Amino acid sequence: MQIPELERKSIEYRKTILSSIAQAGAGHTGGSLSCTDILNVLYNAVMRVDPHNPNRSERDRYIHSKGHSVEALYTVLADKGFFPAEKLATMGRGGSHWVGHPTRKVAGVEQNTGALGHGLSVAVGMAIAAKQDGLAHRVFTLMGDGELTEGSIWEASMSAAFYKLDNLIVIIDRNTLQITGRTENVMALEPLAERFSAFGYAVRTVDGNDVAALVDTFAQIPFEPGKPNLVIARTTKGKGVSFIEDAADWHHHVPTAAELTTALAELDQAEQRRQERYATA
Repeated sequence: MQIPELERKSIEYRKTILSSIAQAGAGHTGGSLSCTDILNVLYNAVMRVDPHNPNRSERDRYIHSKGHSVEALYTVLADKGFFPAEKLATMGRGGSHWVGHPTRKVAGVEQNTGALGHGLSVAVGMAIAAKQDGLAHRVFTLMGDGELTEGSIWEASMSAAFYKLDNLIVIIDRNTLQITGRTENVMALEPLAERFSAFGYAVRTVDGNDVAALVDTFAQIPFEPGKPNLVIARTTKGKGVSFIEDAADWHHHVPTAAELTTALAELDQAEQRRQERYATA
């Protein structure tokens, strides 16, 4: 998929995320909007996945470690055809599998997640298995920066380096906010790149809300043979909607009818600007 279409997808995905959360009456708005571009690029330009045969052994694996931002994942999976888009309307309803954290009862979800810090351990295990079985697929996982204070992250990182898992791609949604405030005030993470480098990763930093930059970065994988890959994606929480961007109180916040109308109008304007930009290019 070309860059203009990826940019269009991101705008449409954000509209769907907001509408789904408003309809469900619950959801992690800020974090879902911050990682939208990452998931867009992974599923539409990077990973080998097949919604018509989701369990084929050659597929790349994706683990959504920041499981609370599941609305973004559901939106992309629906668009790819893993399940009918109408299922998004059942989010949060009794008896629905489309709940507030990923579950394998939803087609396209590789692993139940939500208990922060566990996704990387699962991904490391999958990458080790692929190496041992001589398989060529890759394992991707997306973590929130707030979950990096979990000790299991660093235990898994030791294993990733020890087993030379260059088939593992770890992405950090570095929006600098967690539920209780700035990460640097809750439990400082910087210098983040140097810390992961010390654990044996090959590290790249990228604008995580720039689809072209993301495509270019993922095209360079593996960054170094024999080293696990780590991408620090610097994002804005709530990206795409002015009154949601970089606002801690939108970590888990449901837009009112008026807020939804305003947000969708902003995204419509973003799409208009996108069209105008490419028309004059």
